[in-house]
Amino acid sequence: MKAILRLTLVPLAIAVAVLACKSDDPEIIEDRFPEDSITSKDIFPALTFSQPVDLVQAPGDSSRFFVVEQDGVIKVFSNAENVSSSSTFLDIKSKVRSGGERGLLGLAFHPDFKTNGYFFVNYTSGTPLKTVIARYKATNATQADPNSEAVLFTFNQPYDNHNGGSMQFGKDGYLYIATGDGGSGGDPQNHAQNLKSYLGKILRVDVNGSAKGNYSIPADNPYASGTTGNLPEVYAYGLRNPWRISFDSGTGKLFAGDVGQNEREEIDIITKGGNYGWRIKEGSDCYNPSSNCNAQGLIEPVHDYSQDNGDRSITGGYVYRGSAIPALAGKYIYGDYVSGRIWALELDGDTRKSNTLIMEGKGNISSFGQDIKGEVYYLNYGAGKVMKVVNGNLN
Repeated sequence: MKAILRLTLVPLAIAVAVLACKSDDPEIIEDRFPEDSITSKDIFPALTFSQPVDLVQAPGDSSRFFVVEQDGVIKVFSNAENVSSSSTFLDIKSKVRSGGERGLLGLAFHPDFKTNGYFFVNYTSGTPLKTVIARYKATNATQADPNSEAVLFTFNQPYDNHNGGSMQFGKDGYLYIATGDGGSGGDPQNHAQNLKSYLGKILRVDVNGSAKGNYSIPADNPYASGTTGNLPEVYAYGLRNPWRISFDSGTGKLFAGDVGQNEREEIDIITKGGNYGWRIKEGSDCYNPSSNCNAQGLIEPVHDYSQDNGDRSITGGYVYRGSAIPALAGKYIYGDYVSGRIWALELDGDTRKSNTLIMEGKGNISSFGQDIKGEVYYLNYGAGKVMKVVNGNLN
């Protein structure tokens, strides 16, 4: 998936020569909230999940949560701290090739899910390995039909790692899909910069259309005409492994946490047609010297950080729009899978204003989630727990 695999990727990353020229910019001095003022809580103590990688609520329904388990199962349970059990919403283990960075990796509910029952999944499957973007239909609020699969499209994965996996619906009603560069180390086939490849991209499709079977291309996608031979699904490119993306429910901005190679982890705000630099650059550093690090036309991250402190695999999060923790209002909450640290990034427009460490030692953070009220949660992959970010002074 992403982070889960940073641990398995470290030997490979070390084996790949670091050919980057390092940024001369000084590291940002990190702020800290007062100790224990913000903490986390095992919010559903009776529940434990197997390798959880995504946490989602259906549109307009705050009464339940869905947890994606990497091996191919989606669990559903009531949004009550005393909930004692979960049930299986969907089981497609027979289709999913799981393990390492492969598996059932993402879930997105159609904006009109209450009416049409549609939801979308992103999983790896098959030999040779491929990513599948598919639609399923729920028979009711807590049960889906495993035989209802309608595949939107697939694309091959040349290696086992860097599959991306996140999917989100924007306010425009289109489905955004994050894809990794296809794996190995250093993007050896330069997929991320290749506009004829699905890999290393943010894709955008109209799931209500049928021009391409079970979807169509939004008319304002950068390459919608198809006349250049570039893929019309591509919305933005130059990404290494954007494991988790999210929309800010307040501003509509699309955030991506892009996992780095050997030096830097980065956060990007995704815009239409944007090139985020991989493999020319890794965060703010040069990476591929054969390009002479030509940064013309590249979009810099709004924030990046060094791996030197043991932070080696960013997990993108959400902009906090809840009411329980006023100090976090409007800040982007994200973490690192390897170090277990969680930060709050504050922006002034699209410029970094501050980056504040709010928690440490929180385990292997595989994903964040956000409820309809704007409160933020995260998944502890190893422990199989759903954790809620809470006001430490009130708990």
